[in-house]
Amino acid sequence: MFTSCNDMLDTDPRVTDLTAATFPGKPADVEALNAATYSIMNTLGGGDQSGILNNPFYWWSLMSDDCYGSGGLQDNVAKSLHHFTTASANQYEQDFILLYGGISRANNQIETIDNVDWTNNTAQRNQLLGEGYFMRGFYTLLLTQLYGDVPLITSTVITDEMQNQVSAEEFIYPQILSDFTSAKNLMKAERANGSGHADKFTAEAFIARAWMFWAGFYKKAGELAKANGADLTMTLVAQEGCPEGSTLSKADVISDLKDIVANGGYKLCEDFRSLWQYSNSLLWDEAHDGKGHAYEFIADMKRENCFDQPGMGNGNTEELFQIQFMNASKWAISGTYNNPRMYSNYLSCFWGLRNGATNDNGKRDKTYPFNQGWGQGTPSCNLWDDWTDAERTGNYSDIRKLGTLIDLDHELAAYTYEKDDCEESGYAVKKYADVNLDACAADNDSWWSKAPGYSSSSLDNKQQGDHFEDYYLMRYADVLLMLTELTGEASYMNQVQARAGVPQTAYTWKALQDERRWEFALEGLRFNDMRRWSGINSGTTSYAAQALQAQKGKQIVCLGQKANKRSLEHMTSAGWAKRYADTNGFLPKPQAQITLMNNKMQQNPGWDENTPAEEWTYKVLY
Repeated sequence: MFTSCNDMLDTDPRVTDLTAATFPGKPADVEALNAATYSIMNTLGGGDQSGILNNPFYWWSLMSDDCYGSGGLQDNVAKSLHHFTTASANQYEQDFILLYGGISRANNQIETIDNVDWTNNTAQRNQLLGEGYFMRGFYTLLLTQLYGDVPLITSTVITDEMQNQVSAEEFIYPQILSDFTSAKNLMKAERANGSGHADKFTAEAFIARAWMFWAGFYKKAGELAKANGADLTMTLVAQEGCPEGSTLSKADVISDLKDIVANGGYKLCEDFRSLWQYSNSLLWDEAHDGKGHAYEFIADMKRENCFDQPGMGNGNTEELFQIQFMNASKWAISGTYNNPRMYSNYLSCFWGLRNGATNDNGKRDKTYPFNQGWGQGTPSCNLWDDWTDAERTGNYSDIRKLGTLIDLDHELAAYTYEKDDCEESGYAVKKYADVNLDACAADNDSWWSKAPGYSSSSLDNKQQGDHFEDYYLMRYADVLLMLTELTGEASYMNQVQARAGVPQTAYTWKALQDERRWEFALEGLRFNDMRRWSGINSGTTSYAAQALQAQKGKQIVCLGQKANKRSLEHMTSAGWAKRYADTNGFLPKPQAQITLMNNKMQQNPGWDENTPAEEWTYKVLY
């Protein structure tokens, strides 16, 4: 990993013939480096490698109590993630390599920026430097949340000492938060406006996300609205944009979030459904033309609130940071950093309704308006049941439930399961789900083919290549809910509740926890929320362990046998609570990378020789 990432430009055709002595030589060169740094996000967020999507937020969805692994019998990576097991020593290596690759590119951008003469152009210089710091912090945050204590790489020159893993609590999080602080202080106080770039407000939001995880998970702060103390004030690392002696306290984090509210210009979309492509205006038109199918769930929307209308969907008014996609996918995979399918949001394919040779779920008469896909990571019974209980108790209907989940028995009564389906809950994912139209030419077509400006990619497979919905990494709703969690002031949470049409409640920690679960269901935030609400080494009675264990015994469909449901069981005798307690929610470090570093990096607890191998080894259940 460290050998391959030292030469961070080896996959960028614009710069491979240039040398460090001549590149970067002008501002446009630094912009090219900046684009290369960001491009790692596409490899993480799009494309299918090794039978699994590399998006860490998708992994965290699978590891939470909101998803099952599911898919077909051969889809062992998805099921391994959900059961906290592994089928091979290097099964989770791809993100380890990609994230260090992103860190290396960011380091190069930071180190070489002043090779350029920025006379009379310091604002551009500071913006690009701030983006370099932000992306280094962002990639490092994902890396340590996935793998725990890892080597901290802050230079393109990697010494032997730097290859040793260090404490995330003591060293990695202070560096992450220093990077985000540098980014905040260097970047312009202007919205990126859906450009895909970070801005000052993005950095402030991620300061909160990273600090809250550090305080909750490592410092075991519990309910943050009531938590205070010197141990929650962090000393930062001195670097440009983060002066010597800088600290970060809970009050500082709150101040950053309030700055976003006051000065960021963000606002919640009026209709929750506007965030998702199933509300596009072409489908809305079919719901009102009286000619064919009609998707009634969006029929009551205002047309101006449809996904593809100004201010909605991609680049909408509440989108702070996202992964963007374009129609440039190709079939061939030519390397770790050059997966030509990365330009398509493959989450739409992985979460699509599964179909195969024994049925025709790709037919619009059976699944309109939703398209087919791999069916990996189906929503859990727990998510539906817990949400329904909350509605019943509160005597309300939350539009986000059916805005997030497809209730197969009621919405798609003609849907049939594939003969090798595993862990089917009766629900499917509506967020990020690709949709079809009566107006499309084929049953496996995508609505994007009818969108203005569409052009076909060389992938020539709309069901796999035409997925262009932004993947949200930070929404304004998260800013509001983080503020309520930190301050106990319900007014921020009430805005999110009002948008969903649910009763506006007073603050309690339970109400806040539920609100985050409903608002961000299947967006990859739930798992790390559970971890920070539990605290490190919290055992089998923690919030996370108990929520995961509550999956046991739920009734699921396997091997297409809808009339003969079976009880969901853990893959090993350990059970979810023990597997979570043993691992603290971390994945195993790839053995190949441990070996590459001459065993200077140690395997994580729960995946090492101190845990019986049968507890973390993938086992076929179905």
